[in-house]
Amino acid sequence: MSRHAPALQATGLVADAPADVLDRIFCQSSEAMDQLPDGCVALMVTSPPYNVGKDYDGDLSLDDYLGLLERVFVETYRVLEAGGRVAVNVANLGRKPYLALNHHVAGLLSDIGFLLRGEIIWQKAKAAGGSCAWGSWQSAKNPTLRDLHEYVIVASKESYRRLRKGDDTIARDDFLDATVSVWNIQPESARRVGHPAPFPVALPQRLIELYTFADDLVLDPFMGAGSTAVAAVSTGRHFVGYDTESEYIALAESRIAEARSAD
Repeated sequence: MSRHAPALQATGLVADAPADVLDRIFCQSSEAMDQLPDGCVALMVTSPPYNVGKDYDGDLSLDDYLGLLERVFVETYRVLEAGGRVAVNVANLGRKPYLALNHHVAGLLSDIGFLLRGEIIWQKAKAAGGSCAWGSWQSAKNPTLRDLHEYVIVASKESYRRLRKGDDTIARDDFLDATVSVWNIQPESARRVGHPAPFPVALPQRLIELYTFADDLVLDPFMGAGSTAVAAVSTGRHFVGYDTESEYIALAESRIAEARSAD
């Protein structure tokens, strides 16, 4: 599958990012994160745009879209420290045909050289509520499944264990909740946040507390409305992000400022 995967060798590199990149969002594509040195990021958490006609993503073919993701994930591999992790939130799409985007993303990560370590099912609701996409009502002719969940694919670079030492912050009950493969977290309101597809702060917050130490650096290469950065601030971590839309960066910075004032 992979078209651009580099020849990768284990380096064991664990480095520190320069102070002037910490807690910043850069208005550019994350295909080249020139501000970040090799091996300085502890965790990448992101929810890539789904390329389904929303006003924040491009009209790309599937191959072009996967090529974009691959280039970002290759660059993520470079900036991730040995023993660092990635967590990619994706939803499967369509019905005619069904696009198993989680499988494509897992394949990209594996081809690049990441060590796959699990897949979380994020259950957004216990029932379909007012949804009525039945296809054919009470008939075998063409019944349609209604998705109540998305996925989070988790992988590591070079080592399943963290090589950097640090202080854990996760509480006992939170650890128990985070180490099962189904997470029940309510979705975020697009209208309330002001972004077409925000993910709830609780999702990256759980990932950050499970996979990083205090003061670690967390990257979101598709920062959007800033949920990952807000979660990093709320848990005592640093963040760095990238987005190509200045209006969403302004929105993210406003939410980050609000989170800081609440601490």
